[in-house]
Amino acid sequence: MLTSTTPDRVTHLVAPRPGRAGRLRHALATRIGCTGAAGLVGLAVLAAALLATALAGLLGGLPPTAAWTLAVFALATWAWVATDLDDTAVALAAALLLAVTGALDTDVLFGGLGDEVVWLLVAAFVLGVAVAGSGLADRAAGHLLARARSPRGLFQLTTLALVGTTFAVPSTSGRAALALPVFLVLARVLADRPQLVRGLALLVPTVVLLSAVGSLLGAGAHLVTSAVLEEATGDGVSFLRWLVLGLPLALVSSHTAAELVLRQTADRAERRRPLVVDGAALAAGTGTPRRLRPAERRVLGLLVVVVVLWCSEGLHGVDPAVVALGAALVATAPGVTGTSLGRALAQVPWSLLLFLAATLALGTALLESGAAQALAALAVGPLTGSPVAFLVAVVVVSTAAHLVIASRSARSAVLVPLVVALSPAAGVDPVAAALASTAAAGFCHTLPASAKPVAIFARVEGVPTYDARDLRRLALPLGPMTAALVLLFVLVGWPVLGLPYLPS
Repeated sequence: MLTSTTPDRVTHLVAPRPGRAGRLRHALATRIGCTGAAGLVGLAVLAAALLATALAGLLGGLPPTAAWTLAVFALATWAWVATDLDDTAVALAAALLLAVTGALDTDVLFGGLGDEVVWLLVAAFVLGVAVAGSGLADRAAGHLLARARSPRGLFQLTTLALVGTTFAVPSTSGRAALALPVFLVLARVLADRPQLVRGLALLVPTVVLLSAVGSLLGAGAHLVTSAVLEEATGDGVSFLRWLVLGLPLALVSSHTAAELVLRQTADRAERRRPLVVDGAALAAGTGTPRRLRPAERRVLGLLVVVVVLWCSEGLHGVDPAVVALGAALVATAPGVTGTSLGRALAQVPWSLLLFLAATLALGTALLESGAAQALAALAVGPLTGSPVAFLVAVVVVSTAAHLVIASRSARSAVLVPLVVALSPAAGVDPVAAALASTAAAGFCHTLPASAKPVAIFARVEGVPTYDARDLRRLALPLGPMTAALVLLFVLVGWPVLGLPYLPS
């Protein structure tokens, strides 16, 4: 005989079956949803077909495959700009549509997931999880910040620490999340100086975004750029070359931005007031013991070995992805860092990897079909014979692109193939133009939704940070400053470092 508690248990374990009316409503909603989705797909295909026809007429002599590829790419760009659809879903849908219609080889579509760029990013993320879990990043940041003796020293040392994380965590949002606990401890230590707390909240995402250009693994967009260059020119950008070209720009732009943030958030009296950061309180707040833990020593040694191997690829010939994969396996081995491979893989942003694979396929289709070259021939006319004007246009458009395309990787997926295709006709080295576009795209500070690091620090529980008005006030001088610095490096700095903007 059932007890009086049995009906309650059954109610919790088995959901009540809907009545006939409920089932009808569910069936109707499902049918409407399926019909709507099918209609949306049909409408997209029809729009692409109409656009391809129009492009074929506009660009006389354009092959049908190139016209179709260009139309699908244009629709994907529109979806990234004007809709709330997921960036990865849009990229996959565009690549799938090209594959179904024969404009893209299926081996290229699915082979993207096996690309060494994807494996490099997976392994680098696993390494990043091990670094974050070991506490090494917190210790390094605390060690630097405890040396600050003035607000300017605090901001510049914070900037230096954040630039250093570019080589440990291959994600701007991951680096912002890594810096958040340290910021919260600093906010408690500096509770009596709210201007500095607000300035630090604005400084962290600003530097995280601008310093990413210092490393090939600083952002997924960099891997998109390298892959597009390799497809178009037969040669990508190595870790060492990106380091030589990007790190000086990262340091200059980040430290200049730090000074700008300090002046905007702290008045003269606050900037002149001495400062002492309590190192013990900072260490206690982040849970960092006095001496290096065994896991920290192992992670530090592993990082040194990995970076040295990446930089010396020309000597030993081992691919950077192979080095990263081996280091990831070592870092997650039992008793090494305390991080298991399963736990690290669970934190890998698989959506980003799928997006990367899909955009690599789109870039291949654009280049192999002749679509990018046809668009280049149409757009480059006014700029032909003026390399500097072309580079100025590339940098300005790339700097402003975050206002319409929120995803940094999506911006590179849209801009870099076109920039690479346009460069020869404009008399510009494609590597210099692609790197200029990618570096300029690092500015995305105008709105909280412009980048994930900005959104992370816009609202921090219990700590006053910044609002949209503060961001606009910073963006007004920071945008032109960033564009000017990128142009200065392209025209003056990079030629000295071995990358002339005029092809040899």
